[in-house]
Amino acid sequence: MKTFIASILVAFLSIPSLAEKRHKKAVFAGGCFWCMEPPFEKADGVISVVSGYAGGKERNPTYKQVASGKTGHVEAVEVTFDPKKISYNDLLEIFWRQVDPTDSGGQFVDRGFQYTTAIFYTTPEQKKLSEASHSKMQQSGRFKGKIVTPIKPFTTFYRAENYHQNYYKKNTLKYKYYRYRSGRDQYIDKVWKENRNYRPQAMVTASSEKSNKLQKYKRPSIDKIKKILTPLQFKVTQKEGTERPFKNEFWDNKKEGIYVDIVSGEPLFSSKDKFQSGTGWPSFSKPLVAEHVIEKEDNTLFMKRTEVRSKFANSHLGHVFKDGPHPTGLRYCINSASLKFIPKEKLKEKGYGEFAVLFE
Repeated sequence: MKTFIASILVAFLSIPSLAEKRHKKAVFAGGCFWCMEPPFEKADGVISVVSGYAGGKERNPTYKQVASGKTGHVEAVEVTFDPKKISYNDLLEIFWRQVDPTDSGGQFVDRGFQYTTAIFYTTPEQKKLSEASHSKMQQSGRFKGKIVTPIKPFTTFYRAENYHQNYYKKNTLKYKYYRYRSGRDQYIDKVWKENRNYRPQAMVTASSEKSNKLQKYKRPSIDKIKKILTPLQFKVTQKEGTERPFKNEFWDNKKEGIYVDIVSGEPLFSSKDKFQSGTGWPSFSKPLVAEHVIEKEDNTLFMKRTEVRSKFANSHLGHVFKDGPHPTGLRYCINSASLKFIPKEKLKEKGYGEFAVLFE
Protein backbone atom coordinates (compact mmCIF):
# COMPACT_ATOMS: atom_id res chain seq x y z
CA MET A 1 0.00 0.00 0.00
CA LYS A 2 2.82 2.39 0.91
CA THR A 3 4.54 1.64 -2.37
CA PHE A 4 1.34 2.38 -4.27
CA ILE A 5 0.80 5.67 -2.44
CA ALA A 6 4.43 6.62 -3.02
CA SER A 7 4.12 5.95 -6.74
CA ILE A 8 0.97 8.07 -6.91
CA LEU A 9 2.75 10.90 -5.08
CA VAL A 10 5.75 10.76 -7.41
CA ALA A 11 3.45 10.83 -10.43
CA PHE A 12 1.57 13.80 -9.01
CA LEU A 13 4.74 15.75 -8.27
CA SER A 14 6.01 15.12 -11.79
CA ILE A 15 2.98 16.76 -13.39
CA PRO A 16 4.10 20.05 -15.00
CA SER A 17 2.80 23.25 -13.42
CA LEU A 18 0.64 25.64 -15.42
CA ALA A 19 3.68 27.90 -15.85
CA GLU A 20 5.79 25.02 -17.16
CA LYS A 21 3.07 24.08 -19.64
CA ARG A 22 3.17 27.63 -20.92
CA HIS A 23 6.91 27.50 -21.55
CA LYS A 24 8.21 26.98 -25.11
CA LYS A 25 11.53 25.87 -26.54
CA ALA A 26 13.73 27.28 -29.27
CA VAL A 27 16.97 25.78 -30.62
CA PHE A 28 19.78 27.79 -32.20
CA ALA A 29 23.26 26.86 -33.45
CA GLY A 30 25.81 29.65 -33.48
CA GLY A 31 29.21 28.03 -33.28
CA CYS A 32 30.74 27.54 -29.83
CA PHE A 33 27.84 27.05 -27.44
CA TRP A 34 29.80 28.67 -24.60
CA CYS A 35 29.33 31.98 -26.38
CA MET A 36 25.65 31.44 -27.15
CA GLU A 37 24.48 30.91 -23.57
CA PRO A 38 25.08 34.39 -22.01
CA PRO A 39 23.02 36.60 -24.37
CA PHE A 40 19.93 34.38 -24.07
CA GLU A 41 20.27 33.70 -20.34
CA LYS A 42 20.26 37.40 -19.54
CA ALA A 43 17.03 38.10 -21.41
CA ASP A 44 13.89 38.60 -19.32
CA GLY A 45 11.45 35.79 -20.06
CA VAL A 46 14.12 33.16 -20.73
CA ILE A 47 13.82 30.38 -18.17
CA SER A 48 16.93 28.37 -18.98
CA VAL A 49 19.58 27.81 -21.65
CA VAL A 50 21.19 24.40 -22.16
CA SER A 51 24.25 23.69 -24.31
CA GLY A 52 24.11 20.58 -26.46
CA TYR A 53 24.23 18.92 -29.84
CA ALA A 54 21.48 19.16 -32.47
CA GLY A 55 20.62 17.81 -35.88
CA GLY A 56 22.73 14.67 -36.07
CA LYS A 57 21.79 11.00 -36.18
CA GLU A 58 24.24 9.63 -33.62
CA ARG A 59 22.42 8.95 -30.32
CA ASN A 60 23.80 10.55 -27.15
CA PRO A 61 27.00 11.80 -28.78
CA THR A 62 29.96 12.96 -26.71
CA TYR A 63 31.77 16.24 -27.20
CA LYS A 64 34.74 14.38 -28.67
CA GLN A 65 32.52 12.65 -31.22
CA VAL A 66 30.78 15.86 -32.26
CA ALA A 67 34.07 17.76 -32.42
CA SER A 68 35.35 15.20 -34.92
CA GLY A 69 32.71 16.45 -37.37
CA LYS A 70 31.56 12.92 -38.18
CA THR A 71 28.22 12.75 -36.33
CA GLY A 72 26.26 15.35 -38.28
CA HIS A 73 25.55 17.38 -35.13
CA VAL A 74 26.19 21.05 -34.59
CA GLU A 75 26.87 22.72 -31.27
CA ALA A 76 23.60 24.40 -30.25
CA VAL A 77 21.65 25.85 -27.35
CA GLU A 78 18.14 24.91 -26.27
CA VAL A 79 16.32 27.98 -24.97
CA THR A 80 13.29 27.50 -22.72
CA PHE A 81 11.23 30.69 -22.62
CA ASP A 82 7.92 32.13 -21.47
CA PRO A 83 6.13 33.46 -24.57
CA LYS A 84 4.10 35.82 -22.39
CA LYS A 85 7.30 37.63 -21.43
CA ILE A 86 9.51 37.30 -24.50
CA SER A 87 8.57 36.47 -28.09
CA TYR A 88 10.22 34.06 -30.50
CA ASN A 89 10.95 37.07 -32.72
CA ASP A 90 12.91 38.59 -29.82
CA LEU A 91 14.96 35.41 -29.57
CA LEU A 92 15.68 35.57 -33.31
CA GLU A 93 16.89 39.17 -32.94
CA ILE A 94 19.24 38.08 -30.16
CA PHE A 95 20.49 35.16 -32.28
CA TRP A 96 21.44 37.26 -35.32
CA ARG A 97 23.50 39.54 -33.08
CA GLN A 98 25.76 36.67 -31.97
CA VAL A 99 26.87 35.13 -35.27
CA ASP A 100 28.32 35.62 -38.73
CA PRO A 101 25.45 34.13 -40.77
CA THR A 102 27.42 34.43 -44.02
CA ASP A 103 30.08 31.89 -42.95
CA SER A 104 29.38 28.36 -44.22
CA GLY A 105 32.56 26.86 -42.84
CA GLY A 106 32.14 27.44 -39.12
CA GLN A 107 32.12 30.41 -36.78
CA PHE A 108 35.12 32.64 -36.22
CA VAL A 109 38.11 30.63 -34.91
CA ASP A 110 36.11 27.38 -34.76
CA ARG A 111 36.04 25.65 -38.13
CA GLY A 112 34.04 22.70 -39.41
CA PHE A 113 30.38 21.78 -39.94
CA GLN A 114 29.89 21.17 -36.24
CA TYR A 115 30.40 24.92 -35.64
CA THR A 116 28.11 26.24 -38.37
CA THR A 117 24.95 28.23 -37.74
CA ALA A 118 21.36 26.98 -37.93
CA ILE A 119 17.86 27.74 -36.70
CA PHE A 120 15.85 24.67 -35.72
CA TYR A 121 12.12 25.37 -35.68
CA THR A 122 9.87 23.32 -33.39
CA THR A 123 6.50 24.50 -34.75
CA PRO A 124 5.07 25.75 -38.06
CA GLU A 125 4.79 29.19 -36.49
CA GLN A 126 8.49 29.21 -35.60
CA LYS A 127 9.31 28.22 -39.17
CA LYS A 128 7.25 31.09 -40.55
CA LEU A 129 8.80 33.62 -38.18
CA SER A 130 12.33 32.31 -38.82
CA GLU A 131 11.95 32.60 -42.59
CA ALA A 132 10.59 36.13 -42.29
CA SER A 133 13.44 37.13 -39.97
CA HIS A 134 15.99 35.50 -42.30
CA SER A 135 14.63 37.49 -45.24
CA LYS A 136 14.58 40.70 -43.20
CA MET A 137 18.23 40.31 -42.23
CA GLN A 138 19.28 39.56 -45.81
CA GLN A 139 17.47 42.63 -47.13
CA SER A 140 18.85 44.88 -44.39
CA GLY A 141 22.23 45.08 -46.10
CA ARG A 142 23.92 44.78 -42.73
CA PHE A 143 25.86 41.66 -43.71
CA LYS A 144 28.36 41.62 -46.56
CA GLY A 145 27.47 38.52 -48.48
CA LYS A 146 24.61 36.02 -48.63
CA ILE A 147 23.17 34.68 -45.38
CA VAL A 148 23.73 30.92 -45.42
CA THR A 149 22.21 30.06 -42.03
CA PRO A 150 19.75 27.21 -42.74
CA ILE A 151 16.28 26.96 -41.21
CA LYS A 152 15.70 23.31 -40.34
CA PRO A 153 12.98 21.26 -38.65
CA PHE A 154 13.93 20.26 -35.12
CA THR A 155 14.74 16.55 -34.76
CA THR A 156 16.96 15.82 -31.79
CA PHE A 157 18.85 17.69 -29.11
CA TYR A 158 21.28 16.05 -26.72
CA ARG A 159 22.49 17.87 -23.61
CA ALA A 160 26.25 18.40 -23.57
CA GLU A 161 28.44 17.26 -20.69
CA ASN A 162 28.01 19.13 -17.40
CA TYR A 163 31.36 20.91 -17.63
CA HIS A 164 30.10 22.68 -20.77
CA GLN A 165 26.99 24.08 -19.06
CA ASN A 166 27.43 27.73 -18.00
CA TYR A 167 31.11 27.51 -18.88
CA TYR A 168 31.33 31.30 -18.98
CA LYS A 169 30.42 31.39 -15.29
CA LYS A 170 32.44 28.39 -14.12
CA ASN A 171 35.65 29.30 -15.97
CA THR A 172 35.42 33.06 -16.32
CA LEU A 173 39.04 33.82 -17.18
CA LYS A 174 39.41 30.96 -19.68
CA TYR A 175 36.13 31.91 -21.30
CA LYS A 176 37.07 35.57 -21.61
CA TYR A 177 40.45 34.67 -23.11
CA TYR A 178 38.90 32.25 -25.60
CA ARG A 179 36.17 34.67 -26.59
CA TYR A 180 38.54 37.57 -27.17
CA ARG A 181 40.90 35.44 -29.24
CA SER A 182 38.01 34.00 -31.28
CA GLY A 183 37.25 37.33 -32.96
CA ARG A 184 33.51 37.04 -32.29
CA ASP A 185 33.13 40.29 -30.37
CA GLN A 186 35.22 42.25 -32.85
CA TYR A 187 32.96 41.07 -35.68
CA ILE A 188 29.73 41.78 -33.77
CA ASP A 189 30.92 45.28 -32.83
CA LYS A 190 31.79 46.04 -36.45
CA VAL A 191 28.49 44.79 -37.89
CA TRP A 192 26.01 45.90 -35.23
CA LYS A 193 27.77 48.88 -33.61
CA GLU A 194 25.38 50.61 -31.18
CA ASN A 195 22.63 48.09 -31.95
CA ARG A 196 24.64 45.16 -30.66
CA ASN A 197 22.73 44.69 -27.41
CA TYR A 198 19.14 43.98 -28.40
CA ARG A 199 16.54 44.77 -25.78
CA PRO A 200 13.44 42.56 -26.17
CA GLN A 201 10.19 44.40 -26.69
CA ALA A 202 8.14 43.95 -23.52
CA MET A 203 4.74 42.41 -24.17
CA VAL A 204 2.89 45.05 -22.20
CA THR A 205 -0.89 44.80 -21.94
CA ALA A 206 -1.18 47.30 -19.12
CA SER A 207 -2.52 50.81 -19.60
CA SER A 208 -0.47 53.42 -21.43
CA GLU A 209 -0.20 55.34 -18.18
CA LYS A 210 1.60 52.43 -16.55
CA SER A 211 3.77 51.93 -19.63
CA ASN A 212 4.86 55.56 -19.61
CA LYS A 213 5.61 55.31 -15.93
CA LEU A 214 7.87 52.32 -16.42
CA GLN A 215 9.78 53.89 -19.31
CA LYS A 216 11.83 55.98 -16.91
CA TYR A 217 13.71 52.88 -15.83
CA LYS A 218 16.16 52.13 -18.62
CA ARG A 219 19.46 50.34 -19.08
CA PRO A 220 22.18 52.74 -20.32
CA SER A 221 24.80 51.72 -22.87
CA ILE A 222 27.58 49.48 -21.57
CA ASP A 223 30.07 52.34 -21.96
CA LYS A 224 27.96 54.57 -19.73
CA ILE A 225 27.49 51.77 -17.22
CA LYS A 226 31.28 51.41 -16.97
CA LYS A 227 31.55 55.14 -16.25
CA ILE A 228 28.88 55.35 -13.55
CA LEU A 229 29.78 52.18 -11.63
CA THR A 230 32.76 51.32 -9.47
CA PRO A 231 34.82 48.27 -10.51
CA LEU A 232 33.08 46.19 -7.82
CA GLN A 233 29.60 47.35 -8.84
CA PHE A 234 30.37 46.53 -12.47
CA LYS A 235 31.75 43.09 -11.58
CA VAL A 236 28.67 42.23 -9.49
CA THR A 237 25.92 43.58 -11.76
CA GLN A 238 27.41 42.87 -15.20
CA LYS A 239 29.66 39.85 -14.57
CA GLU A 240 27.53 37.99 -11.99
CA GLY A 241 30.12 38.63 -9.28
CA THR A 242 29.69 38.33 -5.51
CA GLU A 243 30.97 40.81 -2.95
CA ARG A 244 32.47 39.83 0.40
CA PRO A 245 30.05 39.12 3.27
CA PHE A 246 30.08 41.57 6.21
CA LYS A 247 32.33 43.83 4.11
CA ASN A 248 29.65 45.54 2.03
CA GLU A 249 27.67 48.76 2.36
CA PHE A 250 24.16 47.67 3.34
CA TRP A 251 24.41 44.31 5.11
CA ASP A 252 23.86 45.99 8.50
CA ASN A 253 21.97 49.08 7.34
CA LYS A 254 19.06 49.72 9.71
CA LYS A 255 17.78 52.98 8.22
CA GLU A 256 14.28 53.18 6.76
CA GLY A 257 13.87 53.60 3.03
CA ILE A 258 13.95 51.67 -0.22
CA TYR A 259 16.67 49.99 -2.26
CA VAL A 260 16.78 50.62 -6.01
CA ASP A 261 18.87 49.22 -8.86
CA ILE A 262 22.27 50.92 -9.01
CA VAL A 263 22.08 51.08 -12.83
CA SER A 264 18.48 51.95 -13.71
CA GLY A 265 17.02 53.20 -10.42
CA GLU A 266 14.06 50.81 -10.58
CA PRO A 267 12.62 50.11 -7.08
CA LEU A 268 13.54 46.65 -5.82
CA PHE A 269 13.32 46.21 -2.04
CA SER A 270 12.16 47.99 1.12
CA SER A 271 13.69 48.26 4.57
CA LYS A 272 10.29 47.07 5.84
CA ASP A 273 11.12 43.62 4.47
CA LYS A 274 14.82 43.59 5.41
CA PHE A 275 15.99 41.20 8.13
CA GLN A 276 19.20 40.00 9.73
CA SER A 277 19.97 36.66 8.13
CA GLY A 278 23.45 36.24 9.60
CA THR A 279 24.92 35.74 6.13
CA GLY A 280 26.68 39.10 5.85
CA TRP A 281 24.63 40.30 2.87
CA PRO A 282 21.44 42.41 2.75
CA SER A 283 18.50 40.01 3.03
CA PHE A 284 14.84 40.66 2.24
CA SER A 285 11.73 38.51 2.65
CA LYS A 286 10.12 39.85 -0.52
CA PRO A 287 10.60 42.42 -3.32
CA LEU A 288 9.10 45.88 -3.07
CA VAL A 289 7.90 45.65 -6.69
CA ALA A 290 7.64 41.98 -7.60
CA GLU A 291 7.65 42.54 -11.37
CA HIS A 292 11.03 44.29 -11.15
CA VAL A 293 12.78 41.21 -9.73
CA ILE A 294 13.27 38.43 -12.28
CA GLU A 295 14.15 34.87 -11.32
CA LYS A 296 16.43 32.68 -13.44
CA GLU A 297 17.80 29.17 -13.00
CA ASP A 298 21.47 29.08 -11.99
CA ASN A 299 23.40 25.78 -12.14
CA THR A 300 26.89 27.11 -11.43
CA LEU A 301 29.12 26.02 -8.52
CA PHE A 302 27.80 22.47 -8.88
CA MET A 303 24.45 23.32 -7.36
CA LYS A 304 21.00 24.41 -8.46
CA ARG A 305 20.06 27.91 -7.32
CA THR A 306 17.69 30.67 -8.34
CA GLU A 307 19.37 33.86 -9.48
CA VAL A 308 17.53 37.18 -9.26
CA ARG A 309 18.06 40.03 -11.74
CA SER A 310 16.45 43.43 -12.20
CA LYS A 311 13.85 43.69 -14.97
CA PHE A 312 14.93 46.84 -16.82
CA ALA A 313 18.68 47.07 -16.15
CA ASN A 314 19.13 43.28 -16.23
CA SER A 315 21.58 43.64 -13.35
CA HIS A 316 22.67 40.57 -11.42
CA LEU A 317 21.36 41.15 -7.88
CA GLY A 318 21.97 37.88 -6.02
CA HIS A 319 19.92 34.77 -5.28
CA VAL A 320 16.68 33.81 -3.57
CA PHE A 321 16.46 30.90 -1.12
CA LYS A 322 13.60 29.13 0.66
CA ASP A 323 14.93 29.58 4.18
CA GLY A 324 13.54 33.01 5.02
CA PRO A 325 11.13 34.18 7.73
CA HIS A 326 7.36 34.03 7.69
CA PRO A 327 5.08 34.81 6.00
CA THR A 328 6.92 34.31 2.66
CA GLY A 329 9.57 31.83 3.80
CA LEU A 330 11.95 33.44 1.29
CA ARG A 331 15.38 35.03 1.64
CA TYR A 332 16.46 37.35 -1.14
CA CYS A 333 20.22 37.43 -0.60
CA ILE A 334 21.36 40.56 -2.43
CA ASN A 335 24.72 42.20 -3.15
CA SER A 336 25.00 45.73 -1.76
CA ALA A 337 26.98 46.64 -4.88
CA SER A 338 23.85 46.19 -7.01
CA LEU A 339 21.81 48.57 -4.87
CA LYS A 340 21.37 52.24 -4.13
CA PHE A 341 19.62 53.22 -0.90
CA ILE A 342 17.01 56.00 -0.84
CA PRO A 343 16.20 57.07 2.76
CA LYS A 344 12.52 57.65 3.54
CA GLU A 345 12.97 61.42 3.98
CA LYS A 346 14.31 61.74 0.42
CA LEU A 347 11.79 59.55 -1.42
CA LYS A 348 9.76 62.45 -2.84
CA GLU A 349 12.89 64.44 -3.69
CA LYS A 350 14.38 61.51 -5.61
CA GLY A 351 11.19 60.69 -7.51
CA TYR A 352 9.93 57.82 -5.36
CA GLY A 353 7.14 59.68 -3.59
CA GLU A 354 4.64 56.87 -4.19
CA PHE A 355 6.52 54.75 -1.62
CA ALA A 356 6.52 57.40 1.12
CA VAL A 357 3.22 56.08 2.44
CA LEU A 358 5.00 52.91 3.55
CA PHE A 359 6.84 54.85 6.23
CA GLU A 360 4.09 57.13 7.51
